[in-house]
Amino acid sequence: MGDRIESSPYRFKMHANESDVLLCRSAPLSPPDFALLKRRIDEMYQVNLILDNLPAIRYTRKDDYFLRWTGYPVGIRVGVDYYVFNHLQFTVLVHRYEDPNVARVMGAAADASDGAAVPANAGKDASAAPGWMVVGFEVVPCSIKHNPEDARAVKMYGRFPSKIKCDPSTVSMSIKENEPIVYTYEVSFVESDIKWPSRWDAYLKMEGAKVHWFSILNSLMVIAFLAGIVFVILLRTVRRDLTRYEELDSEAQAQMNEELSGWKLVVSDVFRAPSNPMLLCMMVGDGVQILGMAVVTILFAALGFMSPASRGTLITGMLFFYLVLGILAGYASVRVWKTIRCGDHSGWVGVSWRTACFFPGIAFLILTTLNFLLWGSQSTGAIPFSLFVVLILLWFCISVPLTLVGGFLGAKAPHIEYPVLTYMHLCVEDWKWWWKSFFSSGSVAIYIFLYSINYLVFDLKSLSGPVSATLYLGYSLFMVIAIMLATGTVGFISSFCFVHYLFSSVKAD
Repeated sequence: MGDRIESSPYRFKMHANESDVLLCRSAPLSPPDFALLKRRIDEMYQVNLILDNLPAIRYTRKDDYFLRWTGYPVGIRVGVDYYVFNHLQFTVLVHRYEDPNVARVMGAAADASDGAAVPANAGKDASAAPGWMVVGFEVVPCSIKHNPEDARAVKMYGRFPSKIKCDPSTVSMSIKENEPIVYTYEVSFVESDIKWPSRWDAYLKMEGAKVHWFSILNSLMVIAFLAGIVFVILLRTVRRDLTRYEELDSEAQAQMNEELSGWKLVVSDVFRAPSNPMLLCMMVGDGVQILGMAVVTILFAALGFMSPASRGTLITGMLFFYLVLGILAGYASVRVWKTIRCGDHSGWVGVSWRTACFFPGIAFLILTTLNFLLWGSQSTGAIPFSLFVVLILLWFCISVPLTLVGGFLGAKAPHIEYPVLTYMHLCVEDWKWWWKSFFSSGSVAIYIFLYSINYLVFDLKSLSGPVSATLYLGYSLFMVIAIMLATGTVGFISSFCFVHYLFSSVKAD
């Protein structure tokens, strides 16, 4: 999944340039390894390296401007021949701080893996030396034909006998069966005016952002235009009916009631309790919780509180907000429960408990099944199992009480009694709008799941075995359920507000 970072054999010394460094000489490529390497090159596998939390960035020239990429490809195919990038030219951009205290506060160390360090040639008086902070990490991959015999007498990190000239425009290291590959690298440190707070700007300004924003704005404009048209038509139709109804006197209303048709006939039934009301309340409460988590997380990320420099901040923030918003889930579910029961909040504790257990229970079932599938195929489940138990305990100790607190607030709240489809159902005298309003907007999850299956069948042909496909479908199902609850809740709340507005002016016998 690309979420685990392993230490690579590349070794840097702060502010110490090195060239023609031998990394290793691989064993002769066996037929299976040769076939695997060719397949990875065909699939355009990328190598992603990180130095001081900065991903390696690669520049390619196109016409008169440069394109930025993260990582570099394993190799390239030219005709029927396969070439591997076996030499890397690293460039580390560093910013100099004259005051050593500044570097020390930012994390000074004599190790290149830290954010700040003193030069390797600073001598004994390191405290008086300037501090250097890594503000950029660039890589240029090259394919160079080395003589394997020259690498036999050289130890790891030793100087390669022949001079290496990196030319990214040519490739020469073709891979063949039963032949080894020699890997080398070089590193140079370059002083830069980039300050520490600005070192992520190069990554946040990757090419393609303009097209991405244009597509988003274009979609928003189309959706806003269509929604505006539908809203205006619906509003004018409803207001015309209500205005004509309110202008009649009592006698005329009584006479009109005998000739009523459409949605006015279900005025006494529209707020009748639906089937399985508790399940509806649970799903609405969990949908509010998931939707609130998404909104708050995106808002905090947009404001810069979740920096990409801090790995794991996003998922940690999502879990934290999900747990805290259990209060909102309990409140929303009990509020709907109280509304359905016409102000009677008895049984709200059961609703809160079920809301707290519903979506986490689904997540527990799906993830446990997938974990057992992985444990059965890899037999490395001790650590994941212990972490999963901790997660369940955290959910039990935090999410459930918070949901119950929200349920208590909903039970004590005063009683206050996707509009287009709901209005169409009411016009044909169908008063059972509760579940239909939820699933009409939540049905977008079906499309997403079908698209996931389509992507699996036609674009993920390289998945190795049924275990990988099952994992993909399992996580897709987990995501789709969350989307269904969130979008269904939006449709239900909007329909509820619309129905309340529509029938608030109609007098019932």
